[in-house]
Amino acid sequence: MDKISATGASATGWSRIVLWLLGGLLAISGLGLGLGGVELISLGGSWYYLIAGVVMLVAGILYILRRPAAAALLAALTVFTVLWSLHEVGFDYWGLVPRLAPFLVMGLIAGLIHPLLTGGRFRKESFAVAGVFALLLVAGFAAMFKPHGVIENNVAAQNDPIALQDDGTANWEFYGNDPEGTRFVAFDKINKDNVKDLQVAWQFRSGELAVGASESQNTPSQIGDTVYTCTPTSEVIALNADTGDVKWRHRVELQNTKTVWNRCRGVGYYEPAAVSDPYPIEGETHVVPAAGALCERRIIQVTMDADIVALDADTGALCTDFGTDGKVSMMTGLGDVKFGHSFSYAYTSAPTIIRNLIVVGGWVFDGRALDEPSGVIRAFSADTGELVWAWDLGNPEITRLPPEGETYTRSTPNMWTHPAFDEKLGLVYMPLGNQQPDFWGGDRPPLTDKYSTGVVALDIATGRDKWVFQTAHHDIWDYDLASQPTLYDLPDGTPALIQPTKRGQLFMLDRRTGEPISKVEERPVPQEVAFGDRVSPTQPYTVDMPSFGTKPLTEQDMWGATFFDQLACRIAFKKLNYKGEFTAPSLEPTLIYPGYYGGFNWGSAALDKRNGFLFVNDIRMPQVVTLRPAEGVDMDSLVSGHGVGSTYPMIGTPFVIDHEAFNSPLGLPCQQPPWGVFAAVSLKTQQLVWERPAGTVQDVKMDGLRVGLPVPLGMPTLGGGVVTASGIVFYAGTQDYYLRAMDIETGKELWKGRLPVGAQATPMSYISPVTGKQYIVIVAGGARQSPDRGDYVIAFALPDKK
Repeated sequence: MDKISATGASATGWSRIVLWLLGGLLAISGLGLGLGGVELISLGGSWYYLIAGVVMLVAGILYILRRPAAAALLAALTVFTVLWSLHEVGFDYWGLVPRLAPFLVMGLIAGLIHPLLTGGRFRKESFAVAGVFALLLVAGFAAMFKPHGVIENNVAAQNDPIALQDDGTANWEFYGNDPEGTRFVAFDKINKDNVKDLQVAWQFRSGELAVGASESQNTPSQIGDTVYTCTPTSEVIALNADTGDVKWRHRVELQNTKTVWNRCRGVGYYEPAAVSDPYPIEGETHVVPAAGALCERRIIQVTMDADIVALDADTGALCTDFGTDGKVSMMTGLGDVKFGHSFSYAYTSAPTIIRNLIVVGGWVFDGRALDEPSGVIRAFSADTGELVWAWDLGNPEITRLPPEGETYTRSTPNMWTHPAFDEKLGLVYMPLGNQQPDFWGGDRPPLTDKYSTGVVALDIATGRDKWVFQTAHHDIWDYDLASQPTLYDLPDGTPALIQPTKRGQLFMLDRRTGEPISKVEERPVPQEVAFGDRVSPTQPYTVDMPSFGTKPLTEQDMWGATFFDQLACRIAFKKLNYKGEFTAPSLEPTLIYPGYYGGFNWGSAALDKRNGFLFVNDIRMPQVVTLRPAEGVDMDSLVSGHGVGSTYPMIGTPFVIDHEAFNSPLGLPCQQPPWGVFAAVSLKTQQLVWERPAGTVQDVKMDGLRVGLPVPLGMPTLGGGVVTASGIVFYAGTQDYYLRAMDIETGKELWKGRLPVGAQATPMSYISPVTGKQYIVIVAGGARQSPDRGDYVIAFALPDKK
C-alpha cells in the first residue's frame, strides 16, 4: 500500500512539473505575442497575434491550474490558426511553415500530456491525437526537402536547326561567348544521357583568395588550347585547356591597392590577322604582324588601376607597341579620381573587342558625391592603344579627348557592365547606370535624366548615339542596368534586344530603333520625395513579357523561421515607408523592393539560340534606406563603406543615406521565400516556361554554424548560366557549393557537382582542339554571402572512354 502511494505521489509530482512547464511556456509565449500583437494593431496590422496571444496566455494558466479546458482552448486556437493561415497564404508551403509549425509541436505535446489533465482518462484518444500531430510534423519536415513554388507551363522547345561546332574550332572569345551575349555553345558531347557522369577533369588554384574588397567573378576565355583567367587584383593567367597547367602569368603592380571593389570579370582577345575589314582610324593603318611575331595575338585586360594592358597571348609579355610600354591609362580626361584613400574609378568588366576596337565603360564608386568621374564610354585602337572615339553624353561635342584643361562631363551615368553588339547594324548596345550619387537627384540636368538607367545604341565606328530606351525615369533607387543585353532574331526576322533589369523586368526592343516589341506602358507611381529632389509621374512596365519578384510586398508576405520572427518582421514592415516599387528614399526608413542588388544583376541572361528560350536568375532581397541630414556628419568616416550596412556620404547633397538589409532578428530576409529563382522565358511566345527556387541552405552559416540541410528555399544568386545545344543549362551562382546542370524544358536538375567553396561567376564551356573533350569550367572564389573563400578554377568533363 505504501509503495502504491509513493508511486502515485511521484507521478503527481512529475505531472505538476510537466503541466507547469507547458503552461509557463504557453503563458510567456502568449504574453509576448499579445504585446507584439498590440503594437502591430496600433500600426494597422493583423489582429491575429493579439487574439492568439491572449488565448495562449489563458491556455497556459489553465494548464498550470490543471484544468482540462486548457486542451480545448488550445485546440480551438489551432483550428482558428489553420483557417487564418489558409486565408493569408492559401496552401503555400513556406507561407504555412512559420504559422502552423508551432501548433503542430504544441499539438503533439498537448496530446501526450493530456492524460495528466484527466486523471488518465482518454489516454488512447490523446495518444492518437499526438500521433496525428507527429505524422503531420514528419510529413512537414520531409516536405522541406522538396522544391516549392515550382511553375511548369509545358511550353515545348521548338528547336530550329543549328550547325554543331563539336570539332574543337570554336572559341569562347567574348565575355558572353559571342557578340550577342547569349552564353550559348553549339556543343552536344555532354548531353542529358551522360551529364550524370561528369567529374573534375582538372583544377587550378591561383593563390589569390577573394577576401576583403575582392570578389572572384571571372568567366574565363578560351582560345584554341589555352584558357585565360584573371584574378580580382588583375593578374592574368594562361592555362592549358586539357590539364590546367600554367603556361604563363602576368601580374601588374597596382597603385590602387585600397579599392573597395576588386574584380576582374574577364579579358578580351584580339587577333589582327582575323580582322579583314577594320574600322578606319585617323592617322593609323591596320597592320597584321608577321606569323610568329610578338603579339601576333593579344589578350586585352583592364586593371583595377584603369589601365588597358595588351599582352602577347602566347607568352604573356607586354605588347610594347601598344600605348606606352603596353599600357594605356583610362584616367586621361577624367580629372580628379581620388576619393579618400582609394580611386573612385576603375573598370571591373571585360573589355569588348569589336574588330580592331577596344570598347570600354567605367565603374564609379557609388554614393560618394555629386562630383564624381565621368561615365564617358570610349573606344581605343586594339593595335596602338590610340583613342578612337569618346561618347560623353554631357557634352556630345567632345568626340575624343576633352580640350586642354577640361575634363569629360563629371558624374554622368556610366556603363560598368558588358555591352552587346551587332556588326551588321553597326551598333553597340550600352546598359547605363544612374547618375551619382544614386539616391538623390535634385541637381540632375535634363540631358543626363534622358539617358540614366537606359540602354543606348552607339555607332561602333563613331561612338555617336542612335537611340536610347530608359528602363527607369529619374532613377533614385540605384536601379542601374547591370545585365548585358541579349540579342536575338525573332521568327519573323525582327532583330530584338532583351534588356534584363534590377527591377525584375525584361524589356524586349527592336534593336534597330529602340522601340518596344513587347508592349511597355507607363504607370503612375508615388510622388512623395525628399527635400530638393523630384520623381517622375510615371515609370515604364513591360506588359506582355514575364517579370520576376515584382509583386508589391504586403504584411502577409512577411516571414520568419519562428512565430516571433515573423511577428517582428510584420511590425518592422508596417513601420517602414513603403508604397510600392518606386517609393522614394526619405528621412523615414524606406523599403526598396526589388532591391538594388536585383532582380537581375551582372550575371545576365543566357539564350538557347535553337528555340529562343531565355534563362534568367534573380535576387529577391529588399533593402532599407534612410536619408539623414548631412550637416554635422563626419564624412571621412563614411568613405570606405559600400552596400548594405554602410552609409553613403553623398557629398554635395543635403543628405547622407544609411543602408540596411531588411532581415528578421535571426538574420533571414523578412519576406517569404524564395529569395532567388531560376527561370526560363520563351522569346517566341513571351511566356514563362518554368520557374524553380535557386539552390539550398546547405552551406549557409548562421552564427558560424553550417546549416547542413539541403532545403531548397531558393537563395539569392549571382553570376549567370551557360546553355548547350544538347538542351542543358549549367549554373553555379547559388549559396550552396554546387555546379548544376538543368533541363532547359523543365528546369529539373540533371546533375550537380560539388565545389570546394561557392561561386558567383558564370561558367563557360569549350571543346579542346587537342583531345576533342568538352569541358565545363567554373571559377569558385566564394558565394557572395558566404565567409568561405577560395581561388579555384575547376574544369568538369566526361571520363575517358575505356
